[in-house]
Amino acid sequence: MLKKMMALSGSLLLTVGLLSGCGSSGGTDASKESAGGKEDLKTVTINMFTASPEYTDAFNAYIEEYKKVKPNVKINLEIMQADYNTILKSKIASGSTPDVFQTTAGGDIDTYADYSADLTNEPLAAAMTDAVRANMSSSDGKVLGLPVKGNLFTLIYNKDLLTKAGVSSPPKTIAEMQDAVTKLEAKGITPFANAYKEWWVWKHIFQHYVDAAAQDAGVEPKQLVSDFIAGKAKIKDYPVLYNNFFNFIDLTVKHGTDKPLERDSNAEVSDFASGKAAFMTGKGAWDEEAIKKINPDLKIGIMGYPVSDKADQSVIITGADQALRINKDSEVSKETIEFFNWLYTSEYGKNWFSQVAKVIPPIKDAPLPDLEMPKEMESILKTSKSGDLSVNYSLDTFHQKFGELMQAYISGNMNKDQAVAEIEKAWVQLGSAQ
Repeated sequence: MLKKMMALSGSLLLTVGLLSGCGSSGGTDASKESAGGKEDLKTVTINMFTASPEYTDAFNAYIEEYKKVKPNVKINLEIMQADYNTILKSKIASGSTPDVFQTTAGGDIDTYADYSADLTNEPLAAAMTDAVRANMSSSDGKVLGLPVKGNLFTLIYNKDLLTKAGVSSPPKTIAEMQDAVTKLEAKGITPFANAYKEWWVWKHIFQHYVDAAAQDAGVEPKQLVSDFIAGKAKIKDYPVLYNNFFNFIDLTVKHGTDKPLERDSNAEVSDFASGKAAFMTGKGAWDEEAIKKINPDLKIGIMGYPVSDKADQSVIITGADQALRINKDSEVSKETIEFFNWLYTSEYGKNWFSQVAKVIPPIKDAPLPDLEMPKEMESILKTSKSGDLSVNYSLDTFHQKFGELMQAYISGNMNKDQAVAEIEKAWVQLGSAQ
């Protein structure tokens, strides 16, 4: 259980924004004149604790808008830039669970189930797309989270650079990718920009290979991941994982930007946006605005990873991997649920995702943002399926260890078989909350 995992931490919190006053949940009475006389409105404060600093301005915007709807509701926004999970566990262990907090989706929906309000019958749950609702649901079918955004995981490419190299269409197979690399380098173009200093980019790449391995085995990705967590599966038994995944990583290191373990997310975006590389690995739709700020004229394309020699296994992946949770024991849980029902069902909310946050809406009947990647996603999904968001079936405790092991592999401190053995061990030890 999560409670057994927690340790108190002395880390300092970085408060990005405190909005509409301070204080703990609860409130005082405020008076308001109404047509029928004097009406007492209780002033309540909702404390939000999140791990998405990139959406600070967007969160501020919907908080300000909600003041017009419920002027008696004050919302404090606290955002961590580092050590979020450690601080969250410390808060919960000390009995100061925030009214709203953020976790990853999938397996962590169950990890924090004891602290999460059941949203199954709320309007916000009905508003979610089917795929997103599944990502927000516990193993017994309860909706215990609400999505920060819909997401897109893909290889990103520079259309002009591929055209310059004579690559007429994005490669879908291993052989086609090898050919593209040869053609790019013949024109003096570096094929890959990487951010291998980050632990989380590794899971974004690996999940494409997990999906293909599951397909080859005739099982669902969730079942394959469960088998790894149970220690029943071995990576060597799945050539897509043992051979193709590691070969692709080797390819991106050999034919990528220099010093990959020193390149973080921002460096990768800069490398790609400035035309230093044709493909960007381990990323997704959230990077488009940053790319466009550097190079507004760059023509962005999206594609599945060429995971095998089967072109139909090269697919983009969509879904929701981050969840907000409402503390079920909060004194203001009713008001908090009311707030998010407004955001997920009102006309303002439907437009907030695309026009303010500029993310892929996780709800039905909402417009897409005016960005290239979501538009290409919509076009691709008209004729091609989306892959399974299989990162959701393991906890981020495993994914972080996985990233660290892959960093050790490309640094030469661990060979492939050693990395594989340690990955399998980590999957059993850290893959689930059990």
